[in-house]
Amino acid sequence: MMADTTHATSSSGVTRAELIRTLSADSRPPTRKDESHVLVQRSDTIATRGSDGELLAHDEREHHDDRTYRVYKRRFLGLAQLVLLNIVISWDWLTFAAISSTAADFFRVSESAINWLSTAFLFAFVAGAPFTIYVLNRYGPKTSIMVASALTLIGNWIRYAGTRAGNGYFAVVMFGQVLIGLAQPFVLAAPTRYSNLWFSDTGRISATAVASLANPFGGALGQLIGPLFVGDPAQVRLVPNMVLYTAIISSIAALPAPLMSSKPPTPPSATAALEKLDLGQAFRELPRNGSFFLILVPFSIYVGLFNATSSLINQIFEPYDFSEIDAGIAGGLLIIVGLIASAVVSPTIDRTKKYLITIKILVPCIALCYILLIFMPGTRSLPGPYIICALLGATSFSLLPVALELLSIVTLPVSPEVSSVIAWTGGQILGALFIIIMDALEAYDGWNGEPRETMIKGLIFQAVIACIAVPFVLFLGTGRFRRIAFDTDGTLAAPAL
Repeated sequence: MMADTTHATSSSGVTRAELIRTLSADSRPPTRKDESHVLVQRSDTIATRGSDGELLAHDEREHHDDRTYRVYKRRFLGLAQLVLLNIVISWDWLTFAAISSTAADFFRVSESAINWLSTAFLFAFVAGAPFTIYVLNRYGPKTSIMVASALTLIGNWIRYAGTRAGNGYFAVVMFGQVLIGLAQPFVLAAPTRYSNLWFSDTGRISATAVASLANPFGGALGQLIGPLFVGDPAQVRLVPNMVLYTAIISSIAALPAPLMSSKPPTPPSATAALEKLDLGQAFRELPRNGSFFLILVPFSIYVGLFNATSSLINQIFEPYDFSEIDAGIAGGLLIIVGLIASAVVSPTIDRTKKYLITIKILVPCIALCYILLIFMPGTRSLPGPYIICALLGATSFSLLPVALELLSIVTLPVSPEVSSVIAWTGGQILGALFIIIMDALEAYDGWNGEPRETMIKGLIFQAVIACIAVPFVLFLGTGRFRRIAFDTDGTLAAPAL
């Protein structure tokens, strides 16, 4: 146990020295079972190790020594702006996914070309990710959100111009889609940074969940509303109107961005006040963090699989006589049920801090859902696909905010946007690759008794990849990966190595 050291209070934030404290009042002596760990008997304390070998205990109480923390109501205005942008950008991403056949007819291209509207969007995210890390780390969430707003505005109106040019100029639409894809990392990776900056420990997971899950909610709107506008090939001429309405809504969502506040006058918690590592130090620290990779790999895989499923939902079900509207409803259930489930799980985890057990339950369940999805199109009836899509959405969406918050915890004192951007970038890269692979696996002449153009081999591929992700989370909180762990009584353990 280490004694408190003398420290000075700085207006710029809490230093590492300020966070070193005596844990005797809050801890029990290590037993043989956990002799390599120091147990902190408060579930609201984050313990981690500094590079100088000091054990840092980070208390999330409202008062920390002579420092007072507070939250501001204006934090919800910025959160609302982040939610709106995540909704419209994801809606833009999947504008054509659920109407791939009709869109292909309108632009006079193949459905594979329509798939590239989603794939190029994901690759654009990857291209924008390094700039996102820099902007979020150097300038904060407001600047990041303003960059996203500008790109979203420009990209949407370029897309609309492309649909109005002649009988539809596909290359122009693709260019607008890429600009919107460049906008996405600036808002999709911002929730952990924003919640860390504005919310206390009792609200961070919920805030992260609301802002992060707004993204798939926008995808649900794209899946559901697109077929309602042009769900019939006879309505192909209405495609420009659909893109126009999307552009108008996106513009309304983007314009208020300059009005939000940059940062609170007083930090909401000691986590927010903690001085984070600079980017150079952060990128040197992360490769040495085994727990980071144990979360990163399954997170990226499942985000990638979800992106691929959402983008190809119509092509998965259409060969089995499902309509575009049926596929759109399946995609909507995938997302809407997921949002409802996350609305229950996220506040519960905020209170209990049971990150590890939650992740270890959800990840195998997600893998099982992808296995069951293989058999659903062949039923040629709606209940089975709808139930599995709903279960897949519920488990995937419940995992998302918990994994993001745990990433930010196990990587302290790395700033949360660094791990968040890396995780999302991994998901977008894999999503783009999975779409390309599944498109290549499409059996145009049928396969093993399946109908022509079936995606059955792609669904098998998804299930195999989903199962590969399961073992990673089983090692979390064990052995050398016990960066943090929670005992059954709610204690938080940190390594004393």
